[in-house]
Amino acid sequence: MNKNILYRIYAAAFVGICLVPAALTPFKKTDSTKEKRQLAEAPKIKKDGKLNFDYFDEFEKYFSEHFAFRQELVNADGRLKSTVFGTSPNKDVIVGKDGWLYYGATVNDFLNINMLSQRGINNILSNIELMNDYCSQHGADFLFMIAPNKNSVYPEYMPFNYVSSDNKDNYERLAESLKDKDYWCDMKETILNTDSSMPLYHKTDTHWNNMGAYAGHVKLMEMLGHKFCPAGTRWFTRDDRLGDLAAMIYPAEDAKDTQVYNDYEFTYNYRGRFKGLDDITINTICETGEDTLLMWRDSYGEAILPYMAESYASAEFSRSVPYRMDSINGGDVILEIVERNIGNLQKYAPVMEAPETETPAATALYSGDSYSFRSEQFGELTHLFGELPDKCFESDKVSIVVTVGDKSYKAFNCFEDQKLDRSGESSDNGFSIYIPSAAYTEGSNVTVSVINDNGRTIQINL
Repeated sequence: MNKNILYRIYAAAFVGICLVPAALTPFKKTDSTKEKRQLAEAPKIKKDGKLNFDYFDEFEKYFSEHFAFRQELVNADGRLKSTVFGTSPNKDVIVGKDGWLYYGATVNDFLNINMLSQRGINNILSNIELMNDYCSQHGADFLFMIAPNKNSVYPEYMPFNYVSSDNKDNYERLAESLKDKDYWCDMKETILNTDSSMPLYHKTDTHWNNMGAYAGHVKLMEMLGHKFCPAGTRWFTRDDRLGDLAAMIYPAEDAKDTQVYNDYEFTYNYRGRFKGLDDITINTICETGEDTLLMWRDSYGEAILPYMAESYASAEFSRSVPYRMDSINGGDVILEIVERNIGNLQKYAPVMEAPETETPAATALYSGDSYSFRSEQFGELTHLFGELPDKCFESDKVSIVVTVGDKSYKAFNCFEDQKLDRSGESSDNGFSIYIPSAAYTEGSNVTVSVINDNGRTIQINL
């Protein structure tokens, strides 16, 4: 057989292999659930009755995310890079030592870089204090906890080239200021001091496991003065947890992680519609429980939910943002947020009627137009929010008072990025309040006072 024939056979085989994924694409669907993202939709030749000139660009993106055997190829790439080179093909996943995986969004917290400014930290402290005061005035006991990132608890498995700076991270700075507050639950200290022969976090998942969540539950109940849920007679393990990080880089595998269980039989029931632990709102009842609970939580709240539900006669677990505080009337209130999202606490002001306060005397008046101000109706409340110019802020610690007509209100130091059409941006200069709708009408006189810690109060008429 001459060389030309061999070259032709080789070329034909190569082209044929390349065409296989395209030919089988209509018959083999791509499952995007493991990759934690929305894949591109099939493009249309026409949009709104007009020719879609971006069709070919959109088709290229669609095909690159849907061709047959894509997940198998992604999986092979992930295994090769993680096993041989100790790297990850996905920027959202960090390949650590001994099979440990970490979430890429926690890198800044681990390296102690790009931290919140001191004013940002103080803004969060002020906002949490306002939430605690509101709960106290409405007969509720408030607790605030931050679920630590996995690499804050198990840094020893991070890659050797990830070296933390000497700066204090956001968690440490907040914990230092909150240590004497009776509403602060230092969950990082709790987890680190828990005596356990097995890890309290999953190796290939972002979250704590059931035993880590149980340690957190016990601490919360102790602080609130309640009985904690029993743990049964023994703990045991099963390899039945699909690690969310493993699924992102090994999407074609059933990459199961170890989960920890105890043999306690729960007696609580779900009230209303329940689809899964990632529901926005979950309500539970338990005949052996006591009191009521409102718990704002994120994905870390899934593992702790059964223990909390078992301890309360009725409980509501909510993932909705902003936090709805306007229905609080007694009981226990817990705010849980993961460490990597601490900065969100100076966004999305909780929905509650702002407390009235005295009108501050101005030290200086700001005249200019470099500010933003908006209003919107929210049920029986009016939401006023915006961003103030830098010149109003002369210290790292400020309180903000909004005066509408003849009444003044304490404001949250929150920058409502989405409502200001600046989604994803951050600012230390935001303010946000909810007041009775009768107190504000379009065209009302609104004055914002920034009370600086240096003794100066700068006012701006909006």
